[in-house]
Amino acid sequence: MNQSENGTFLFHRDFMEYHKDRFDDHSLLVFENEKIAALLPANRKAAELHSHGGLTYGGLLIKENRGHAYLESLFTALCAYLKAEPLERLVFKSRPSFYTASPYREWHNFLIRNDATLYRSDMSMAIDYQQPLQMGKSKLKRYRKAENEMLEVIQEQDFTPFWKEVLEPRLAEKYEAKPVHTLDEITLLNRRFPKNIQQYSVYRDGCIVAGITLFVDKYVVKSQYGATTAEGEQLRALDYLFITLILKFKAEGKYFFDMGTVSQKEGKTYNPGLLKQKEELGCDMYIQDFYSLPL
Repeated sequence: MNQSENGTFLFHRDFMEYHKDRFDDHSLLVFENEKIAALLPANRKAAELHSHGGLTYGGLLIKENRGHAYLESLFTALCAYLKAEPLERLVFKSRPSFYTASPYREWHNFLIRNDATLYRSDMSMAIDYQQPLQMGKSKLKRYRKAENEMLEVIQEQDFTPFWKEVLEPRLAEKYEAKPVHTLDEITLLNRRFPKNIQQYSVYRDGCIVAGITLFVDKYVVKSQYGATTAEGEQLRALDYLFITLILKFKAEGKYFFDMGTVSQKEGKTYNPGLLKQKEELGCDMYIQDFYSLPL
């Protein structure tokens, strides 16, 4: 994985194993002359192979791109194996294009030519640091105002204050939902990947009012969780934290700041309020496609 041109830390086995009890792992290696040429993180569901359901994005990890014919040969070998299993379908999850220089359109072309169906297309929002920042004037005005509200941003080593005092109560109150990761799970993953999984929180008068959990890779920073208390909402503390972090990682030379999807109901609709919020923070839209390939 470390030698692939399109891998991220999410594909490390130490990351994927934290929820191994939830998935029937069936990840595959493609070899060329007894050397690993590609890897497909995957899990099995009955007679189907899925790009790993425990990961935000997937796809075929390749050691190097040697042109269209080579990439097609990798996929042809993969499909031949799946048919021999026998499996009936490959459910392939791509990733937003800003995560990799790998040839996404090559996979799209191969899949469509082999009768795959594009069954879902999610709207993913990210800031391209190669372009001038385009934040809304109202966001910047509130950011400057928040600077005078005695708000303190800190990077925390303990995820407990954010999880227990902000994230879990807020998700339960607003959506009757829970975070995908439990506190124990995110703490375990942070211990395994301390540079990649980071927690930033906003405090006022010693009390936490907002926080953002980040997944930080070589070129891309992803906002995995963001939430605020009722007091923090009044203070616009989450926007203040987002802008602080956006500026921080731009200065550090990252390429993209990923603010996640706004799609709902498996891509059939989207949250217009969330879309507007992310656009006002400077995001553009990128597409994450999902395919179903009969074998």
